[in-house]
Amino acid sequence: MNFTAEELRKLALPGLVALAFLLAGLGLIWSADAALAAANRRSVAAEAERAQARERLARISEEEREVKEKLDVYKQLQSLHIVGEERRLEWADAIARIRTQRELLDLSYRIEPQRLMHTAPGKPANVEFLASSMRVQLALLHEQDLLRFLGDLRASGNAYYAVRGCGLMRVQPGSGAIQARLRAECNIDLVTINDRAAKQ
Repeated sequence: MNFTAEELRKLALPGLVALAFLLAGLGLIWSADAALAAANRRSVAAEAERAQARERLARISEEEREVKEKLDVYKQLQSLHIVGEERRLEWADAIARIRTQRELLDLSYRIEPQRLMHTAPGKPANVEFLASSMRVQLALLHEQDLLRFLGDLRASGNAYYAVRGCGLMRVQPGSGAIQARLRAECNIDLVTINDRAAKQ
């Protein structure tokens, strides 16, 4: 189809307008694509930030839970008088009370001077684990008396009682009505925790 010069002049203006609309449409499509890509990048970045914030919150919650657990253990140790200076008078009172309550026939003990224990790596630098070794000799009617004595000693608090070992020996009963049939000798560590930071 051939157009005359007059027809081409008449079509020039609408053609230019159509071309302008076409270019404007292409520009709008390009800018919409660019805006969508930028919004997607912002969305990905925001999601990454949210994920990091969730991880930090989870870490903080875990650390808070660990601190609470450790604080509960520390308070329990304090209530048992394991944290702080050793309590030799309380130890002696506890042993005398147990002897009387359990009606033990004979009981003697000796407590060695306190010493620093070797502990596992990773403990706080200002915490020392100290132990005083105690050697206990008991006259017993039967083995259960020893187990009860050790249980009562542990329940008395004032230290952590770590039994290193006990030996039992049968003895020949005497002529009295109630005579010991066994003798026991135990080595026990009385462990206390010295928190130097708590004193400052």
